[in-house]
Amino acid sequence: MAYWLMKSEPEVYSYDDLVAQGRDQWDGVKNAVALKHMRAMRPGDRFLFYHSGTQRAVVGVGQIVSEPYPDPALADPRYVVVDVAPEYRLSRPVTLAEIKGDPDLADWELVRLPRLSVMPVTERQWQRIHELARR
Repeated sequence: MAYWLMKSEPEVYSYDDLVAQGRDQWDGVKNAVALKHMRAMRPGDRFLFYHSGTQRAVVGVGQIVSEPYPDPALADPRYVVVDVAPEYRLSRPVTLAEIKGDPDLADWELVRLPRLSVMPVTERQWQRIHELARR
């Protein structure tokens, strides 16, 4: 099992939207590096749901529930989507400011490459986000 972080602007698609859907397609990714990460996803992988834009915080956890497949809305096989489902909301959002201020997270792509919308998360980063959420 692998861990990921996936970003969405809450005004466009929020964690609450995913909860309401129960299962949905994660689409709209165009960046080549982010697409490479999506192609590596497998059912059972878990992800941190990050609200970008004005909120800038990890708010929940979800699960990848399908293999990557070509985006049905596009006629270009380079673009893939995965199906996702919610697991649980964090006990409190973990803000980008907290993440940037934590030495254990300083080497994370979220800090180094802030515009990347899909990125891997190490097990240590995963655990640290959960520790911060419980504070």
